[in-house]
Amino acid sequence: MIDYPWNIVLTIAFAFTFVICVGDALVGRLRATDRRAAITDGELVDVNHGVMSIAMIAMTWFFAMDVVMWAQVLLFGILGLSLVPPLLRASSRRGRTDLIGHIALDAAMIWMLAAMPLLMAGAMSAGGGSIHAEHAGADAGADMLMATPIWADVVNVLFVVVSAAAALWWFGQMCVSRGHRVHLLCHVVMAAGMAWMLVLMNV
Repeated sequence: MIDYPWNIVLTIAFAFTFVICVGDALVGRLRATDRRAAITDGELVDVNHGVMSIAMIAMTWFFAMDVVMWAQVLLFGILGLSLVPPLLRASSRRGRTDLIGHIALDAAMIWMLAAMPLLMAGAMSAGGGSIHAEHAGADAGADMLMATPIWADVVNVLFVVVSAAAALWWFGQMCVSRGHRVHLLCHVVMAAGMAWMLVLMNV
């Protein structure tokens, strides 16, 4: 679905985010005193990004059937809402900003899934001109119907900006952090990859 070489680049990027997030969640669970305890806020974020990584890799290569697409929309809606309680009880500005960033990426993911046919309409209609001159008017009308609506372009740009802002936020945190920088790098890659994939779908 995404042209070479970006399909390879994005697959590697999201494979990295999957390994880091799922690995971090598993290590945290193995180190927990009570492994049957409720999932922590950090583990919830890691699970969120792990699932998102798999979905992004799949979208890089395949168009999802409608039922699969809407199932993913529902899933990421649930995952996004599950981060609202941690957001409400966050005690620091950094913690709140982090969680807002994660929720924003869930929203961007939902947008990408739901708007995929609109975003890629221009690419699918390109090169579809008619051989017969008498059909030129009909083909032009069909291309207009298949072109991405302006409102969808605008909304997509907003999600690109939000995803890029999240990537810059985590990059800044990574530069000043003395702790788990690889985990922050994972968030940078996820947000930047989200932004770039939205761009590629809409060109």
